[in-house]
Amino acid sequence: MNEKTTALVTGANKGIGYEIAAGLGALGWSVGVGARDEQRGAEAVARLRASGVDAFAVPLDVTDEASTAAAARLIEERGDGLDVLVNNAGIAEGWPDNPTALDPEVVRRLVDTNVIGVIRVTNAMLPLLRRSAHPRIVNQSSHVASLTFQTTPGSERGGISGGYTPTKTYLNAVTIQYAKELKDTGILINLACPGYVATDLNGFQGSLTPAQGAATSIRLATLPDDGPSGQFFDADGVVPW
Repeated sequence: MNEKTTALVTGANKGIGYEIAAGLGALGWSVGVGARDEQRGAEAVARLRASGVDAFAVPLDVTDEASTAAAARLIEERGDGLDVLVNNAGIAEGWPDNPTALDPEVVRRLVDTNVIGVIRVTNAMLPLLRRSAHPRIVNQSSHVASLTFQTTPGSERGGISGGYTPTKTYLNAVTIQYAKELKDTGILINLACPGYVATDLNGFQGSLTPAQGAATSIRLATLPDDGPSGQFFDADGVVPW
């Protein structure tokens, strides 16, 4: 990585996103804390700065076109460029949920945040990333996105989910297509599974800490130039599709 490396982490005011920001900041990077709630984002930035991280606030609602465009302008106007994008923001909306009882409006919200939000932010930030010497994109996925796990007896993860789980499978599929399109650009884009982390998304039922869950994203954000692209990883290695 170059001497002045700048990253943007979406949904970074709490949980895994906050720990990703803290981990990248510990490397000496400048880290944009993307947060929909400006006050919570400012509070997270203050905590990170108190621990020695070069953090800055990026008000960002990934479901809003104007907010995303404003975030890209903010980063460009800072003048330090953008080297790494971690698309961590996501929602669950009451997962697990039976598909026979799904409210279509809930599905729309899930897709808009977990899939379209990633596309929206990625495309807004790509002009900045293309100028980086070592650009990286990390998309936050989950074991529940694996069709192999979902269809192998004894390997099912997360219970029945007609809403949240398919959005992560959709995100995996979209990420593969980005990798194919960007394969000759030097931009490495991969999917990270944090594992079963105790966060508000699952009612704090997970067995791992947010710091442990952040480790895979941090590793993928710091890949060497000859690293993989278009792959799906957890702490143990490659996750089956």
